[in-house]
Formats: sequence, structure tokens, C-alpha cells
Amino acid sequence: MNDTVVIYDRIRENLKKYSSSNIIDTSNLSTNQTLSRTLITSVTTLLALLSIYIFGGEILKGFSFAMIIGVIIGTYSSIFVATPILNYMNVNSKTILKEDEKID
Repeated sequence: MNDTVVIYDRIRENLKKYSSSNIIDTSNLSTNQTLSRTLITSVTTLLALLSIYIFGGEILKGFSFAMIIGVIIGTYSSIFVATPILNYMNVNSKTILKEDEKID
């Protein structure tokens, strides 16, 4: 979930910065900019969860397995599902600027 927020925030920043580009190009740029952070975070979390799964005993196996599945699905959704949702909703720099004016 946190990675999705980071990607959305980067898209918002890039929409302000590159207001002439469309949402698809901005989404791709933003996803590529945050991809290494997302993967590094997920891999280190998975390493810790795998060690708990292997060495944690029977009581922790179910919990750590559920967490491993959650991290994998969360990473997948952050990379491959979050940005197409914005594309589907036709978010552009004008909608972002309107939202920022309402906040100020």
C-alpha cells in the first residue's frame, strides 16, 4: 500500500512538472522512477518473512506465509494495477491543479 502512495505522489509531482505530457507517459515515467525503490523494499521484506517462515517454527508459519502472499500481491498491484486505474479515470494535470487549488 505504501508503494502505491509513493507512485501516486510521484505521478502528481510529474503531472505538475510535465503538464504538456499525457497521463500514460507520466505514469510510465513515474513508475520507472520508483520501480527500484519498490522492488528493494519488497525484496528486503520478503527476505525477513522467508527467514521467519523457515526458522520461526510452526506457530509463525501461517502468519509469515500470509504476509509473504500479501507482499507479493501488494507489489504486483502497486506496479501493474495502480497506474492503469489513473489512466482509466483520465487524470491529467488540470485535475491535479484543481485539487491543489481547493486545498490551499
